[in-house]
Amino acid sequence: MNTIDRDEIFTVLRQIYDPELEINIVDLGLVYEVRIEGAHVEVFMTMTSPGCPMHEVITSAADYAIQAIKGVESVNIQLVWEPPWHTGMLSQDARAQLS
Repeated sequence: MNTIDRDEIFTVLRQIYDPELEINIVDLGLVYEVRIEGAHVEVFMTMTSPGCPMHEVITSAADYAIQAIKGVESVNIQLVWEPPWHTGMLSQDARAQLS
């Protein structure tokens, strides 16, 4: 039985960048939770604002990247707005890039 590596999911998500800020979605703090159940991966994430015009591009890229991981059969990307995103969610690397 194949097991899906949580670290590999975060590795591929770090390759997806917000096109406006040019920072990956993990370091931006947009990925709130990743659940793995068998061959199914569910990602709970947000955007920097509810009106983010790039939400479809970003969520589609996340779905595509996770689908490419060996053992993954299905992916569900859930956009959530609670808690609201704020700059305090940025990683140290993201903070350095923005300063």
